[in-house]
Amino acid sequence: MAFIQPDLALDLGSSYTSIYVKGRGLMLHEPTAVVAERADRHIIHAVGQEAKDLIGRTAENYILIDPVQHGLIADFDSTEILLRYFFRQTIGSSRILGPRVLVGVPSDIPAVSRKALREAILWAGARKVFFVANTFAAAIGTGLPVYEPVGSMVVSVGGGTTDAAVISLGGTVVSHAVPTGGQNMDEEIVNYLKKYSGMLIGDRTAEDVKIDLASAVPTKDERTVQVRGRNLLSSQAMVATLSSSQAHAAVKDPCMAVLGCIKWVLERTPPELSADIMRTGIHLTGGASQLYALDQFIGSQLSLPVYLARDPGDCTIRGLSYLLENPDLMESIISASEE
Repeated sequence: MAFIQPDLALDLGSSYTSIYVKGRGLMLHEPTAVVAERADRHIIHAVGQEAKDLIGRTAENYILIDPVQHGLIADFDSTEILLRYFFRQTIGSSRILGPRVLVGVPSDIPAVSRKALREAILWAGARKVFFVANTFAAAIGTGLPVYEPVGSMVVSVGGGTTDAAVISLGGTVVSHAVPTGGQNMDEEIVNYLKKYSGMLIGDRTAEDVKIDLASAVPTKDERTVQVRGRNLLSSQAMVATLSSSQAHAAVKDPCMAVLGCIKWVLERTPPELSADIMRTGIHLTGGASQLYALDQFIGSQLSLPVYLARDPGDCTIRGLSYLLENPDLMESIISASEE
């Protein structure tokens, strides 16, 4: 019988959490959500996918908690509970020594947030925690030559954070993160309908509108959808028509924030690496990078080639799993953490 639990790779996102178990593969991909009692948040009723299924359908005495917001821990206790539950789901809890955990974090995460994340993972059952920048892991997961003397630019547009970085020779040269992502796009759609239709919709409806109708650029073919929600004046159910041009207007500001993050990094990139990026382009990863025509919008604004990665939402966990499964690379991360 083994006494040590296997190493884990953890992608703890604002929207989804993925866990890869060394030697076994991807074992978990569930929403980063917790449903607890409003009077006592320590009493948990649902975690992960079960919690997301309850969004908008919970009783008044229940509350939906987003433990991670904008890539940082917003609620320490619920984060620890969520991770403990996910660890048990993937590797059990019967062994003496907990796992070593390799976790992706925003490239410029504050020291206090890094400490809080480490403590939450340790309290959840890990014995050691090692950090890797999300953009570096995503670049590996995309297949970019991160260990070669050539500049590669990757932009991770997640649920709560956009993280952009230029990587070369196994390290990050320039990076920048802004608290804007897919959840902000959902919020802007909610606010747009409040302002112009007098209707309140839920987060799940806003996400469906974003996926089905929203675009980063104006579309030639105008489309419409019927959106159901609650009238803000009468509190009665109502239906409103939303067009693709209106959905584009709603998500325009978050798209501009993503573009601003990329410009910030490009303006501070050394000339030699800038020449590499002009040739190799910008690579988009993260679930929210799948917003329709976001790559076209960025490319047209910057006059650079922009590529959407294959399965962009899985790039970070693929990169983390690659590092975990390669002893030499993992050893270098452990050595850097100890230093």
